[in-house]
Amino acid sequence: MNSTTTALTELFNRIPRRHSADNIKDINGIVTEYEDLLITIEAVNSFYEKSIPPFFDEVENIKAFIKKSNDNKASKKTKDSFFDDASGALKDSIQALIEVFADGNRTV
Repeated sequence: MNSTTTALTELFNRIPRRHSADNIKDINGIVTEYEDLLITIEAVNSFYEKSIPPFFDEVENIKAFIKKSNDNKASKKTKDSFFDDASGALKDSIQALIEVFADGNRTV
């Protein structure tokens, strides 16, 4: 397992499961780190350059869920639901990226 795969696994393991003000901050930080890793992976070679853009689209959706989970007008149940959606989508995205990235040596 290379350092990028290790970093992705660490991010995956840090994703909070419950909605709280602190967890909103944590998940936003994780999303930022995830975007940085996506940029790094995208620069590895042309295979990853072509494979990574859909992950950026997923990040935008995750950010939208996080924003909705922090809406003062929403009920606690609605906020929890949006946070669960964000958390689950982030986990799914990171897991899929780990599978695509593998050891970082794919070219085809």
